[in-house]
Amino acid sequence: MKVIPRPSNERGQADHGWLKTFHTFSFAGYHDPQHEQFGPLRVINEDRVDPKTGFGTHAHREFEIFSYIVDGELEHRDSMGNVEIMKRGDLQMTSAGTGIRHSEHSHGSKQVHFLQIWSVPSTRGLTPQYFTRHFTDEEKKDQWAHIVAPVNAPGVLEKREASGPAPVHSPLDLFATILSPGKSLGHTFKSGSAARKGYVHVIQTSGYNPKEASGARVRVLGAEGGPMGLREGDGAYILATPGEEVTVENAGETAAEVVFFDME
Repeated sequence: MKVIPRPSNERGQADHGWLKTFHTFSFAGYHDPQHEQFGPLRVINEDRVDPKTGFGTHAHREFEIFSYIVDGELEHRDSMGNVEIMKRGDLQMTSAGTGIRHSEHSHGSKQVHFLQIWSVPSTRGLTPQYFTRHFTDEEKKDQWAHIVAPVNAPGVLEKREASGPAPVHSPLDLFATILSPGKSLGHTFKSGSAARKGYVHVIQTSGYNPKEASGARVRVLGAEGGPMGLREGDGAYILATPGEEVTVENAGETAAEVVFFDME
């Protein structure tokens, strides 16, 4: 298994005053041909939006767009008639399909911090859909919470509100954990004939830091060449075989909030 680091301070960065953002992949004014897409995963933006500001109404099509709320509140409005205020632990999925328009604004007096994630759907021309799921910190503490899964996977419900993972029209599973100091979690990649891709991201929960990452520390175990150390904001690409196991270990003194993708 190969693990290739993606250091936080090498991500695309922009400070627009009202918006402080990092781009794992090429996005907006940031372009890096070495970081365009990984499997179906096209965007991981770590955004902080100041109070009373946000992204005005804009259009999307042919993407699966999901928001993982870390802190604060995010107000979503779209052309399907959905209006929702999302809080920490919420996971919102918009399957844009043939086209939607939406806006996203910070709600209340506090900055909102969230991950904006896009994946490429396996089928084009889908009817737009909207889903919301809710996951408590307790559901993530020292265990993987399965928060996104393919639409055809067992236990996945194509309902606006339901328990279990949010449905995605991409060959992608997303897990999240809040890992206590000294704890570790293993993940076994899906079985099958296709090679697997993984991506791990350590959320920058201690505050905005455009320099070399600090805060929580984790190690990725099972890679060629030994453990890979990551800090807040860092990520890593993983190339694995079906059924291979990777372990994420908290090697620091504070809790680490981590998201993990398992993809074709």
